[in-house]
Amino acid sequence: MADAGLAESVLERLEKLDCGVDSQDVASVLSVDHQAIVGAVKSLQSLGELISAEQRSSKHWELTAEGKEIVEQGSHEARVFNAIPTEGLSQTDLMVESIEDTVQDKLVQVQKGLTGKLDEKEKNELKKRKLLSEVTVKSYWLTKGPSFSTTVTKQETDLTAEMIASGTWRDKKFKPYNFEALGVPPECGHLHPLMKVRTQFRQIFLEMGFTEMPTNNFIESSFWNFDSLFQPQQHPARDQHDTFFLSDPAVAKDFPMDYLERVKKVHSEGGYGSQGYKYDWKLEEAQKNLLRTHTTAVSARMLYKLAQQGKFTPVKYFSIDRVFRNETLDATHLAEFHQIEGVVADYGLTLGDLMGVLHQFFTKLGITKLRFKPAYNPYTEPSMEVFSYHEGLKKWVEVGNSGVFRPEMLLPMGIPEGVSVIAWGLSLERPTMIKYGINNIRELVGHKVNLQMVYDSPICRLDS
Repeated sequence: MADAGLAESVLERLEKLDCGVDSQDVASVLSVDHQAIVGAVKSLQSLGELISAEQRSSKHWELTAEGKEIVEQGSHEARVFNAIPTEGLSQTDLMVESIEDTVQDKLVQVQKGLTGKLDEKEKNELKKRKLLSEVTVKSYWLTKGPSFSTTVTKQETDLTAEMIASGTWRDKKFKPYNFEALGVPPECGHLHPLMKVRTQFRQIFLEMGFTEMPTNNFIESSFWNFDSLFQPQQHPARDQHDTFFLSDPAVAKDFPMDYLERVKKVHSEGGYGSQGYKYDWKLEEAQKNLLRTHTTAVSARMLYKLAQQGKFTPVKYFSIDRVFRNETLDATHLAEFHQIEGVVADYGLTLGDLMGVLHQFFTKLGITKLRFKPAYNPYTEPSMEVFSYHEGLKKWVEVGNSGVFRPEMLLPMGIPEGVSVIAWGLSLERPTMIKYGINNIRELVGHKVNLQMVYDSPICRLDS
């Protein structure tokens, strides 16, 4: 609120008048700046119906700085004339004997408030010479309101429990509700740092021409999660210590049986140039339902669907979604995390194509220092782990896994010979892989983030 003393002075001035008063006149009488009076008027308006204020506009003429100088020292023409030396000048040099400084006279009239004695032409000429300026002043015409009082009493805005209990609310004046006023902005939600980075990853894939795979099935059968990927049924990842198996429903029964038979054969007997694993493949093991351990299960479904189209067409797929591992929680492991996966299928793709796509992908993340290390995966050959130099940690750290899908996985699906599928996967939570995402986390948290602490936290998995 404006100065309460000034507001009360305005009320006292208004009390002496019955017809009202202009705020400029109040400012003049109280010898204060008009804007201070305007502030007091607005404060009084907020207190209810103490006063009534009607905004008005008026125009008047004011002297410019140059005009004020002329009032004091005369016009430029007069000053030139007065500068003639006492010995005089020849008539040819000065054609007049005396002058009347009309410019100064006109400006003096304006200064005295007698602007009305000048016609519009004279005022416009002085305005062109930048000696006068027309000023628009907004003021208020003040009159007494229905609840007029010379005392400023702050109105209550909240009815408290104490007021109700003590009964003091009866003696309080409450501020009326303004139903046109904007309410306090609600505390809305914010995008989680991981979801913010996920959006950025998704945009990168879309810029590279990839199509997003549907990943809305957290529950998967062991067949699509393991068997279709040429992962043997005795693999340690299929143990209950590593995978969440479901008890209800415990098994899945809807499979493409001709494809299932080809998968069974390549596991147990071999085929397509492979000797297989040479073990007794069991349908009961493939039917077990589980929480998917990787989104590669979705990639397997999409590639099988692609193979059923008849005529093969090159594709580029990606997915970003949650996966689940039956892990013992520690500093570097959680039971679920987000996996990012990219898949490209076309004729003649090589390991060089995979490395090129990975370079392009990570460069868009701002990561340019990459190294590749040979690795083993059951469903890719050759396979590579991807390392990046972390500027914050000053060391090389693993950021993902990659490889070329094995023929034992692709050919039973019906993918034509000669078609290669390159793929890579990484965890959204890896801080090394969200190099620019760490800056977003810093921004959202509002303070510095220790990169080593983040890297060692449970959200940052060390395995893909």
